[in-house]
Amino acid sequence: MPFHNSFHPHPLLLAAVLSAPAIGSGQTGEIPTFQVIVPDSKINFHVDASVALTGVFDKWAASLHFTTPYVQSGVLELIVQADSVKAGSSLKERKLKGSDFFSVKENPEITFKSKKIVLTGTDAYRVDGDFTIRGLTKEESLTLNYSPDRPDEGHIRGKMVFDRRQYGMTHGIPLIKIADRVEVGVDLKIRRLSGPRPIQKKE
Repeated sequence: MPFHNSFHPHPLLLAAVLSAPAIGSGQTGEIPTFQVIVPDSKINFHVDASVALTGVFDKWAASLHFTTPYVQSGVLELIVQADSVKAGSSLKERKLKGSDFFSVKENPEITFKSKKIVLTGTDAYRVDGDFTIRGLTKEESLTLNYSPDRPDEGHIRGKMVFDRRQYGMTHGIPLIKIADRVEVGVDLKIRRLSGPRPIQKKE
């Protein structure tokens, strides 16, 4: 999976597809395919702190695959290069890349791979999956909303919140008081290349 340069990172793409009805009953056997439009997408993060602590990642990759025409078969995968973090100052970036936080030498990638998609409202979804940072993996959830731009294009926007201490990030940054709660923001533009729009499977 090639990595992309983007000034803004995240991913996380799928809701766009999730919400749309099938194009036609004759196409329900086809598999939808999508791509992420990198220049119009981003992944960022925010931590409440005594000094602003917000950042983005310049190098990342994202994919959304379906194995059936149904939304529930979708798999969203994000792969972020941890050492591409940009946080507004070299001091913050060195600290974030170091062993107290991302530990980029030993664990160069931050990843999310979905395991389940749940409809929570109109064009709204909860995406459960495995989140890995610093080599530790735990289940986390993305909350996503889809906003269409065109019939076959739109943005999936949402966030994931995790506790940094659960992943071994128990230290602070000198002279900066930071919270434990980390919010990851995702804004991915997706385009349907072929097949029908994913169908919401009836239970």
